Amino acid sequence: MKHTSSSRNIVFLSTSLPRECGIATFTQDLLDQFSKLQGWNKPKIIAMNNNETYRYNDQVMREINQNTLSDYIDAAEAINQSNTDLLVIQHEFGIYGGESGEYLLKFIEKLHVPYVAIFHTVLTNPTPKQHEIITRIAKLSVKVVTMAQSTVQDLISVYHIDVAKIAFIHHGVPFVETASRADLKVQYNFGDRKILSTFGFLSPGKGIEYAIEAMSGVVKQHPDALYIIWGKTHPVVKLEIGEVYREKLTNLVHELGLTNNVLFVDKLLTQEEVIQSLVMSDIYMTPYLGKEQAVSGTLAYGIGYGRVIVSTPYRYAKEMLAGGRGLLADFRDSASLETCILALLDDPTKVEEMESRTLELGRTMMWSEVAKTYAAIFQDIIAHSKQADRSVI
Repeated sequence: MKHTSSSRNIVFLSTSLPRECGIATFTQDLLDQFSKLQGWNKPKIIAMNNNETYRYNDQVMREINQNTLSDYIDAAEAINQSNTDLLVIQHEFGIYGGESGEYLLKFIEKLHVPYVAIFHTVLTNPTPKQHEIITRIAKLSVKVVTMAQSTVQDLISVYHIDVAKIAFIHHGVPFVETASRADLKVQYNFGDRKILSTFGFLSPGKGIEYAIEAMSGVVKQHPDALYIIWGKTHPVVKLEIGEVYREKLTNLVHELGLTNNVLFVDKLLTQEEVIQSLVMSDIYMTPYLGKEQAVSGTLAYGIGYGRVIVSTPYRYAKEMLAGGRGLLADFRDSASLETCILALLDDPTKVEEMESRTLELGRTMMWSEVAKTYAAIFQDIIAHSKQADRSVI
């Protein structure tokens, strides 16, 4: 039986920490902010599991094994019987079972509680099954959220979602107090070197090889430049091919004689380490290969901390770096990356101007601000839902 607490209860359907997954980090960041807001009970998570075993804390109320269909149906029935006011579904292809994650449809079709879907990937050319899944999720939802303005039109034209049902909300960025750029460089024993960086799970789609090749030309004019690649290999990639990609990159560094100018930090970074890696960077790079990538959490972090960014022109980068917030290099083109990097290292005034413009947008992307937008939407949905549930006497 549902209770009548004045505080609202929301549940997230998502992967959950300590699973090494960007969606899990996103959910935790949003959950942490809701725990600080008045009028909300501490949110809970229904955790999506793969084939690993995780030691969750008490915020996880239930688990679903990705490939066990009955788990989805049981979880939906449990939510229906709970005091949940609103469910928030984090949608990403790959974390739900069945073809293209179709088991999720069985879950939502059993659900009686209103839900919001946050789409982390919006494909412009989906397969028929992918199209069916996104369309169905959107139809049964009360709201869908996308984190890029460019994908709003795709949701309308490709998936035929009513524009009134779509909300655009920036990818959130956590606020962490750090020392200054100069002090962090000293702390990490980098002195006064010019730091370029990339962080996140390492995988072949990141295009790091082109950035390394670009460094070969950069160091001829700026021998103090140091490119740091922060992060361990993506768990799925490591399971499938081991450390083949990392070994390819390290071999390339040796072949090009860049052992003093390229550094790998092979570890899962803490949130504090991620932010420190950004703050100490003079240039942040995302030389990614996927042209249709609509959202990038790592790029969002770079924007959030006002870094000057050099990127390939995937969809999210083109949107976020507009207005002089960074430079775009051609895909799979080390010479183009080199030109962009040198244009910045040779012109400190340009860097300062870009940092100022980027930080102006970045301040609006802090989780403390983004969570308020989510809270307003959730509150409105719950209020309308409770009005609809009232019976006329």
